[in-house]
Amino acid sequence: MASVPFYGWEAHYDEDRHLQADQAPKSGRLYNMYHGTSVQTARLIITTGFQQSADGMLGAGVYVSRDQKKAERYPLKAPPTDRVVLKLSVDCGKVKRIDKDNHPLQKTWHNQGYDTAWVPPNCGMKSVPSGLEEDCVYDPNRIEVIDIALAPNTTILNELKQLIAQKKKGPSNSSTSGTCAVCRLKIGPAHIVQPCWGCGQNICALLTKHECSR
Repeated sequence: MASVPFYGWEAHYDEDRHLQADQAPKSGRLYNMYHGTSVQTARLIITTGFQQSADGMLGAGVYVSRDQKKAERYPLKAPPTDRVVLKLSVDCGKVKRIDKDNHPLQKTWHNQGYDTAWVPPNCGMKSVPSGLEEDCVYDPNRIEVIDIALAPNTTILNELKQLIAQKKKGPSNSSTSGTCAVCRLKIGPAHIVQPCWGCGQNICALLTKHECSR
C-alpha cells in the first residue's frame, strides 16, 4: 500500500475575530489585526515581542489596525522595499471607543481600566486624516504575531515566516490571558499540544491552519 505524505490542514470556525473595520469590537475577544513596520523591526518584534510606545495620538501602547490598508502605510517615510505588515492575534480586553478630537479619555483610557482604545473609521478626527480604523493596545503581551500579510519579496517573506514558526515551537500549552498559546483560542480544559507527526512542530488540534514546515 502506498504511503500518503501529511502536509497539514485548514479549518474554518464560526467566530467573529475577522471584524470589518467599521464594526465595534467586543470586549474580551481575540481579533486579527495588522501592524506595519520596517524589515529589521519586524524581525525584532517576532523574536522578542512588541515594545510599548511612550506616547502617540492615543497615548502609550502598541498601535495596530483591523484594516490592512492602514498598516500598509507604515513606516510613513520608508520605501516599499522596507515595509512589512505583520498579521496579529490581539486579545483586546476591555475596549474604549475614542471617536472625537480632544476626547476626555483620549490618552487616559488605560487609567480608567480599559485595555484597548478604538478609533472607528471616518469618525472625523483631525488626528486621523486617512479616516482609517486604528487601535491602541496598552499591554504588548496581549499581541501575538501569527503571520506575514505583506513583505517586500519572497526571500524576506519566507525568512519572517520561519522566525514565526520557530517562535511557536515551545512546551507551553496556554498563556496567562486564558488562551491556548498555540491556536490562540479561548481554553476551558487545557488544550493538548504535541509534535506534528509530519514535521515535528508543536501543534494544537484546534489550530485553524497548519502547514508542515518541511
